[in-house]
Formats: sequence, C-alpha cells, structure tokens
Amino acid sequence: MNRRPIYTFLTLFFTASLGVFAATASQAAEQHAANVDPRIGTGGDGHLFPGATVPFGMIQLSPDTAMPDFKHAYKWAAGYQYGDATIMGFSHTHFSGSGHSDLGDVLVMPIAGDVRLDPGDEKVPGSGYRSRFDHATEVEQPGYYAVTLSDYGVRAELTASRRVGWHRYAFPTGKPAHVLLDLRPSIYDYSGKVLWANVQVRPDGTVTGCRTTRGWAPGRELCFAMRFNQPMTSRELYNRETDLVYKGFKGPGNQAEDAVAQNGRALVGVFDFGELKQPLLMKVAISPVSEANAIANLDQDGRGWLFDAHRADAMAAWNKALSPIDVDGSPSVRTQFYTALYHAMIAPNLSMDVNGEYRGPDHQVHHADGFDFYSSWSMWDVYRAQQPLLILLHPDRTVDFVRSLIASQEASPFGMLPVWSYQGLETWCMTGYHAVAIIADAYVKGIRGFDADKAMKAMVSTATYGDYGDLADYMKLGYVPIDKEVEGGSKTQEYAYDDWAIAQMAKAMGKTDVFATFEKRATNWRNVWDPKTGFMRAKLSNGQFREPFDPASAGYGDDYTEANAWQYSWYVPQDVAGLITAMGGDDAFNRKLDQLFDAKVDPAIFKNVEDITGLIGWYAHGNEPSHHIAYLYDYAGAPWKTQQRLKQIMDNEYGPGPSGLIGNDDLGQMSAWYIFTALGFYPVAPASDEYAIGRPFVPRAAIHLSNGHTFTITATPMDGTHPYVGAVTLNGKPLDRVYLRHADILAGGELHFTMQAEPNKSWGQAISARPTAMSSYSR
Repeated sequence: MNRRPIYTFLTLFFTASLGVFAATASQAAEQHAANVDPRIGTGGDGHLFPGATVPFGMIQLSPDTAMPDFKHAYKWAAGYQYGDATIMGFSHTHFSGSGHSDLGDVLVMPIAGDVRLDPGDEKVPGSGYRSRFDHATEVEQPGYYAVTLSDYGVRAELTASRRVGWHRYAFPTGKPAHVLLDLRPSIYDYSGKVLWANVQVRPDGTVTGCRTTRGWAPGRELCFAMRFNQPMTSRELYNRETDLVYKGFKGPGNQAEDAVAQNGRALVGVFDFGELKQPLLMKVAISPVSEANAIANLDQDGRGWLFDAHRADAMAAWNKALSPIDVDGSPSVRTQFYTALYHAMIAPNLSMDVNGEYRGPDHQVHHADGFDFYSSWSMWDVYRAQQPLLILLHPDRTVDFVRSLIASQEASPFGMLPVWSYQGLETWCMTGYHAVAIIADAYVKGIRGFDADKAMKAMVSTATYGDYGDLADYMKLGYVPIDKEVEGGSKTQEYAYDDWAIAQMAKAMGKTDVFATFEKRATNWRNVWDPKTGFMRAKLSNGQFREPFDPASAGYGDDYTEANAWQYSWYVPQDVAGLITAMGGDDAFNRKLDQLFDAKVDPAIFKNVEDITGLIGWYAHGNEPSHHIAYLYDYAGAPWKTQQRLKQIMDNEYGPGPSGLIGNDDLGQMSAWYIFTALGFYPVAPASDEYAIGRPFVPRAAIHLSNGHTFTITATPMDGTHPYVGAVTLNGKPLDRVYLRHADILAGGELHFTMQAEPNKSWGQAISARPTAMSSYSR
C-alpha cells in the first residue's frame, strides 16, 4: 500500500544464534527451500527484493537498481526492479514488499579498475560507479544471491546470517580491486536525507560508522562494522557534501580528505586491495544502537571466513522455517506455494544486538530481558493473515513477537502499541491499532509465554489515547467525524474491529468490565452505515453524512483509507451477521457481493491511488481491505460462491516470474493470503478461533504442528474441471459447517474435500453451519 503518514507525532556461532530456526540441511525433513523462487514479485508492484536473508533476520542483503527521489520511489520500495538494467550496489536493509520506501543502509559496490565516486546515470554507461548486468548471470536462492557486474567483470555473491551480511567478490586479473562504501543513499530518497554520518578505519582494519537519516522514521540511526579477509593497500574517505544530488555533479570534490576518519552528510569510502588472485571476502554487521554493538555483533555472529558454510546455514535455516508444511502438487504449484511461504517469513525483523540492546520508539536504548526484540510491523496488513499463519506454524516465534509489541508500548511516549514501525521507531502510517488484534489472536488461540495483564494494559492504553486518529471523538460520538479527521469512515470501522479484538481477549481472561466496554464499542460500525445508499459513509460532527457521496470515489482525504465505498463497506469482520441483516438479509447480501465482483470498472478511476490493483470488478486484491471479501458468502449461506470467487482470484492475481504478484506483498500479507487459501481456509476475523472454509488449491498438504500432531488436508479430484466442494469430512465424519476451529487443527487429523464440477448449493446454508459473527453469538 501507499505508505503515507496519517498521524504527525513525531552468541555463539551462527547455527546456535539462529535458535529454533537453526538446522543443518540433513535435519530438515523436506528440502522445501529448493522450490522457492525469490524473483517472484521483484517486478511490477510486488516490491520484493531478490537478495539474501534468513527467516526474520536483521540483514536483508540485496542489490539496488535505483534509489530515486521520494516522488518517484514507489516502484523501488525494495530498491530493486526486475526491469532495470544496472545495479548501483548492494545494501544491507530492505523492506519486503512494502508500499513505502526507506532503508537501503550501508551500500557497497565492488569495483575493478578506475573508481568513480557517484552512481552516475543508468542511461549513460561509465558515468558513475553503477554497473550493467544480465539477468542470465543472476542466481536467486533463499539466503543467497549472485550476479556478474558486467562493467567490471566482477562476480558478486551474497549470503546472510541473522545480524551479518557476507560478501564474496571475484575480481578479474590485471585490474586493481576496490570496494566503495556510500553512506549517502536511502531508498526513501537518495539526496539530502542523511542528517549526519561518520566512518572510521580502526587500527585492525575494521571499518565502522553510523548514520542518522530523516526518512520515513525521522532520526533513525543505524551503525555498522565491516571487515575484509585481506589487508587494504590504501583507503580514501571523502565528504561529498557539495554534491548531495548524485546526477550532474559539478562540485570540486573528488579529493580524499582523510584516510582514517570522516564525518558529515555525504560520506564515501574507497578501500583498495591491489590486484587479487583470489576472491575478496567481506562481512558486515549492523546495529540500531552503536558502533560498539555492531562490532560485538560481528565478533559473535560473524566468526570466521567460511562463506560457503554460511550459505549452507542460511539454506538450512530456510528449510527448517518452511518445514511445518509439506505440499503435494505440480512443480509450478510447489514453487508458488513455497515462495509465498518464504515471503511470509521475512518480517518482522530482528532489531536487537547480541547484548540484548535495542532502540525503542522513544529513540532510547532498551534491553530485552529473555526475548528477542522484533520490529518492521506493517500492522494494517499483517494482522489479517500473515501473523495468524505464524501463530499456526511457529507459535514460539509469536511469543517473542507479542513481547516485542508490549515492550514497544512500554517505551512509547504516547503509550501506544506499534502502528507501522521499523527498527523500533514509529512512522504513524496507515490506520487502526491492529497490534491489539495480533495479541488477542495469539491469546485466544492458546499462545502463552507473555504477560497477559501487561498486554491487556497496553491494548487498553492504545485504544483510549484520544489524540491518536481522533480517538477522542470516536469515544465520545461513536464514530470519527470526517470534518475532524480524514478517512473517518474506514477509521471508525477499523477501530470497532480492534475494539472487538480487545473484548475477545478480555472475555478469555475473565475481565468482564473491559469486555463490556469494548464489546459495546465494537458495534460502532453501525454509526457509519447508511441504509439509504447501502454503503458505509463518513459522518460530520453534527451527525449528518458527508455530501456529496460517490461510492466509486477513492483518494487521500476521502471517507476511506486506500479504498472506496464498494471496498470498505464489507469491513465488519467481527459482525458479518449484523452486516447481512443491515443489507437486507442473505439474498440481498449475496447479490451485492455479486455486483462487487461482476462490475465493469475502468482501472483508470484509481490512477491516483497506486495500491488499488488487481481489480475483479470493484474487488481489488492488490490492497488489503478486499482480502476477506470473497469468504463472506460463507456467512450468508452461499459457500459455493466463495469457492467460485477464490478460483477467480487465484487464477488472476498470482503467477510465476517477477510480475507474479498483482500488488505489494506488504511484509508477507499477500503471500499469507495465498497460503491459507491454497490450504482451504482463512482467518476472516483474527481474535476469533475460527477459520472460514473456502476450497483447497493443492491435492494434499500436511501441517506439522509444534505439539507433535499433523493436520492433513486432502482434495480429490484436484483439477480445473472440479472447482467446487461437493462434501467435506473431518477425520472421516461429514463436516456440515463451513468453518474450522483452531482446536480442530491443533488436534491433528484429516480434512478431506470431495471436489466436483457443479456447485453443491445446499452445503453450508443452515445458520448453525456458518462461521460465528457478533450478532449470532447465540448459535
């Protein structure tokens, strides 16, 4: 999605440190990493990077093909676009599929021969240090990336561990070898976003430094430590502050100012190694806290120089992370499935040093006591499916995630859980306070290991902070007035859902007063429902709906966040039964859903809203407000229509190759939607223990649960001529309901789908067969 600020407040060796994910290749039950294609989503609007990382690691070491100014940065949110012809370097931090840009820290470029200090123009070969490359020379695997830089004849290989990026550069003979370090670039905006930076070469040859940027999270500080396996023959450190824009350099520059230390806003270092007869190895550790911590991270997580061993460890870590699900299917199906699972396990990212220190939203240094601190939280996206998927597959990891959220709230100057944060800092981007849904979903599904009372305190504190997104008026009026706050319609709906999530956890904890308060607030969606037009609409402070009204209208300042009335009017996941009643009953509800999918829509209507992509009628799979909609037929007695729509979506919105994602992956949400849907069920309302049943898209999948049980999904026949569910059995017994409980999965067993050519219109019609919604608690 288009990430814009909507709120203006400002250990041992690598295998030991990977903890639960550390495993050798021989230990992994299945070598699923071999099915992953990291190229998927690196073109178009997927915003994914092809480089090296490990599950939830701090390092994302990847090539950057461009870092344009902020106005043009959208397509380069991950630093790389498959259609580009040049690489400007390799940086160590990247977002995975975000709709907003930043990071791109510690950019390095291996150079053979003459050195140029600026990237140059990608259209003019030789105008700068960037190099042309050919996709035929690229190798993309989980935890490994390689490419030949054709302008230099350098073969570059990258791999990663949790806190360290590993480089191996093979230089051509007969030319001097150099590594250029550029501390100016930021994926947020190349020019002018560095507030201050420093770099120094220590007596033992270790290069260290820090920089502070004023990008998406203003005042973000990142430090690094870098070592080479061969001594430098010389080095030059430049302050290029007369040239903060990389194209058209006309300043005097180009003179080394120091060989030991340098500081300023535009630092470049060049490290010289002469002619090399063997590959140059480099390792880089980062820290959000200090140079000393970066050195400690390098000392502990970056021991030795065995590049191939670290590459094998990274692959083993991915095989371990992917091992909870075994899937049968064609090679293309397995590639699509395991690539989606891989992308669902890149974020959130470790944001803590080996000594337990991390930086919090107050910009201060804190210490994690007994847990790993994670950041990179795109809450508006990942609460829907990515985090529920990890609860199912890696519940131990979820404990650290929840503890990280609580720790962030305790350090917040505003008492708020993260909204959209990374490297510990808050951006205030997007809407809602969906961290409460992640915590509640974990608790309701039996995850323990965190302080539930602290969590509830953090959730209530967040939901009652009146200055955030006009929560003050929301608590007073029961809705967010559009004349006080932009996107008041959708904010009302999102707050109401989050309130319901708080109520579910409070109920499970026996906190009846908190439950009563937030259960009542969860009905506030009704205050923006307009029975006259049949859509959700924003209200003014005087209680009147804003006029004029056009259900097709979308854009910043409108009633809704990155959507229009056709898309947001279905967002009542906590009370679908109530929404069905408001819309006139099952038949009217289903007819309107059909209108949504079958409408003839000109995509040009959304030319100013970059994230509304993947249109099927008004349905926009490229953006998250639509993600639950196809499953809503289940709640209105027509699950066969859910099956029909899911096939449309899977056929049209996912595919092979760089353009295989129709929209931003959004830190794993688009991919997690695919995983759940391929398995045959989906968490429409996280913080419920239920999953709405759709239809599977793989013939067999076995989920190996952390409790030792295996839950197997099978479907026969599985082919294009049998798209509908004829019957379902659970452990051999007919399943008449169109939902699964979390406990059904944890118990293990087999869910079997009998597929057929024509829809079974009687299955799932009964009220008792439908997933629970707030207005049907009595079921």
